[in-house]
Amino acid sequence: MSNPSETRQTQTQRFGLLWPDLNDGLSYNDVVRSSDSESTLIEFYSSKYKNSAPLQGWVQRIENGQIRVDGTVVTDPETILRVGSELVYHRLPWREPDAPCLLEVLYEDGDMIALNKPSGLQVLPGGLFQQRTVLTQLQWQASKKQEPHPVPVHRLGRGTSGILLCAKTKLAKTRLAAYFANGTSYIEGNRKTNMEMCGTRKITKIYRALVTGLLDEDKVLIKQPIGMVQYPGVAKGLYVASSSGKPALSKVDVLERNVQGNNTLVQVEIQSGRPHQIRIHLAFIGHPLLGDPLYVGGGRPMCFDPEFVDGSFAQDGGYQRPTKPVPGDCGYFLHAHQLILSHPTTNEVIKITASLPSILQTQDEAKEIRIN
Repeated sequence: MSNPSETRQTQTQRFGLLWPDLNDGLSYNDVVRSSDSESTLIEFYSSKYKNSAPLQGWVQRIENGQIRVDGTVVTDPETILRVGSELVYHRLPWREPDAPCLLEVLYEDGDMIALNKPSGLQVLPGGLFQQRTVLTQLQWQASKKQEPHPVPVHRLGRGTSGILLCAKTKLAKTRLAAYFANGTSYIEGNRKTNMEMCGTRKITKIYRALVTGLLDEDKVLIKQPIGMVQYPGVAKGLYVASSSGKPALSKVDVLERNVQGNNTLVQVEIQSGRPHQIRIHLAFIGHPLLGDPLYVGGGRPMCFDPEFVDGSFAQDGGYQRPTKPVPGDCGYFLHAHQLILSHPTTNEVIKITASLPSILQTQDEAKEIRIN
């Protein structure tokens, strides 16, 4: 990429509506296939959606009238299903955990929008957060303007703050998603040098993080693969450092060492995009993010018992919220600080910056802000 032009907002733009007390609940639609013919209603749901609720939780939901078969509420768990029947399970509305709602616009044109996401706000619906997400705010904002809503094109953990890039057109979405995917594919191919990769990559992501302990080296290159393991409370599995996982590469530069506080301020550039990659990689080298409730030394979870399953269920029939830490838990300090990319339609090189939280500023940066 050529030298980037720094984007500047002449006036800070923010948007976001307050969250309602309860969300709208959820509806899950299914059609009975021949393989499920003659199964009972409870057999169907307890096997197909076993990660949603234990057996007795599904019995409660059925008896509570939350499932319709061909438009009719059915409360008998032993009802026999027929091929082609349409099933609808309605999850009752619930109050989602507290989350911020305001989003700052860092850059916007006809193809894309870059937001400064606050820590504590989930990007896409999942788990307990089905409404209190960035996507919902984008949908609400677009509906006021009567235009299609932008969609996020990459991941950013709930506890991570900073730049989130969203596409406003199908073409921009396709090309931006390819930018992120290509960075990961280069790592997987492992055929190019870092110099060659820098010349071909269309996007660069730079983060700030505060880690525990004092790093010995000023520069660290972490190449630890990342894989998945079973973990209570995470239906699809937990990402961890694993020798059998997929390749991942993080470049770490030490900015400041706080000897008295026994922590280090670092800049991290990731050349792949594995979920929770920075948290896992820094924990893997023995310096987990300060305040991270989940990942500890070695890049594994603090409490690890893959065989443990809590069979108790909550008021709505679903599993109780996990008592052990999960990836969405906050408390760590990680900020997507800069994004340099080739514009998806003009190919202009653009640099987007999200201002740093005070705890992630160097002493010189903090002084300069005070002076200005």
